[in-house]
Amino acid sequence: MEHATLSPEVTFEHHHSDAEFKKRIRKTTILLSVITIIELAFGLTIYTLHKSDVNRDFLILCFKGVVCILTMAKAYYIVSVFMHLGDEIRNMIMTIVVPLMLFIWFIIAFIYEGNSYKNLRNKYDLHFKETTMPQKHGAAEKLEEKPAEKSGKE
Repeated sequence: MEHATLSPEVTFEHHHSDAEFKKRIRKTTILLSVITIIELAFGLTIYTLHKSDVNRDFLILCFKGVVCILTMAKAYYIVSVFMHLGDEIRNMIMTIVVPLMLFIWFIIAFIYEGNSYKNLRNKYDLHFKETTMPQKHGAAEKLEEKPAEKSGKE
């Protein structure tokens, strides 16, 4: 008497041949290499756009978004194929993915809070704004260095 599986996703035996597995690994490696080359091309484009004097902030933002999406695709393929998470049951995958999503939310919340703190500090502490805000690219004006003030404990 054979036992029927309770669910089609719960399997404990893998019926993959070595040739099929090697083909899958080779295909994934080539795909990851192509994605990496595309990311490098976008990165060099972003670098050259930052160096130019023309304001292309929207284009740079779009390129950075594409790089983030490509990075997430690479992470998916690495975890799915090389770490064999794609072969696991759904509950195991959710055990890993849900905390990861919470961690991503955590990072976004801290970036938002840090930006809010920076904006408020620049608004109310004008000395801080003068000394720490970056200068625009190509600006010929430089801040004059002031001599250090003596502390009075001499």
